[in-house]
Amino acid sequence: MSHKVKLILNPMADLGRAWKTANDLRPIAQEFKGELSWSGTVYPTHAIELAKQAAEEGCDIVIAMGGDGTVHEVMNGLMQIPAEKRPAMGIVPIGSGNDFAYSMGITNKSAQALANALKGENIQTVDVGLITDENGRTEYFDNTLGIGFDAVVTIRSHKLPIVKGFLMYLTAVIQTIILNHNAAKMQLETENEKWDEDVIMLTLCNGPREGGGFMLSPKSQNNDGKMEFLTVSKLSRATMFRLIPEFLKGTHMRFKQVRMGEFKKLTLSSDLPLYIHADGEVYTNFGSNLRKIRFEVLPQALNVVKG
Repeated sequence: MSHKVKLILNPMADLGRAWKTANDLRPIAQEFKGELSWSGTVYPTHAIELAKQAAEEGCDIVIAMGGDGTVHEVMNGLMQIPAEKRPAMGIVPIGSGNDFAYSMGITNKSAQALANALKGENIQTVDVGLITDENGRTEYFDNTLGIGFDAVVTIRSHKLPIVKGFLMYLTAVIQTIILNHNAAKMQLETENEKWDEDVIMLTLCNGPREGGGFMLSPKSQNNDGKMEFLTVSKLSRATMFRLIPEFLKGTHMRFKQVRMGEFKKLTLSSDLPLYIHADGEVYTNFGSNLRKIRFEVLPQALNVVKG
């Protein structure tokens, strides 16, 4: 079966080296027997529009070539299409973290990743998270969503153009521990429990990893109809530094300040503004006053080409 495919390239991915990567992949694209067209993003959220347009043009596979941010935008575009008309998503991971691609077993070798995506043979249906905030704004996420500490890490990492990949996230982590070590009083509720907690960090996990190597929820699977939450309650800066290597290894649960559970729906309110990232994309930045938000798991919402 031949496919109609749209490839959406983020030319700024991999510190601007994505154009060269795309050029190197031209021979593989030229061997493709179906209908293939390329589009490059030129501004933030452009990939959302391009993915939506590709679906409306009858593409059955839309490939995100970039990092987790590009994947996040393409996925958000596809999720605006009715399920019966929604194309599958392919991924060529050439970004800093590539955490969703990791959860899908997709190779970091660009040529092989593109060849697999174009074949479109190995499809997995994955769950997607839906955000709805107190202002009525909605957005989807596919891998992790962070509130507090790791959201501030994300905001800071976007201001570190010299370093990339895991080193970029680690540098931002150290900055955040030193400069933004504030706990928020939160009221949280899932379908199973309700509790109050002074929270330094809250992460919702559809996949096991974020930040290119932090194994926050090693057992998370993005096709099981639920997600995991992780909270870190108020603790000292010294203990937070001790937790960093534990997050890398996925052994942080031995700390009493760490709590994990699972949910299908989760709501929360906070006494402090909520700084939020969704798949490494900044949802609320410094200056936001958002304090209430809810989340829902949409089971089996999107078809993704596996590695």
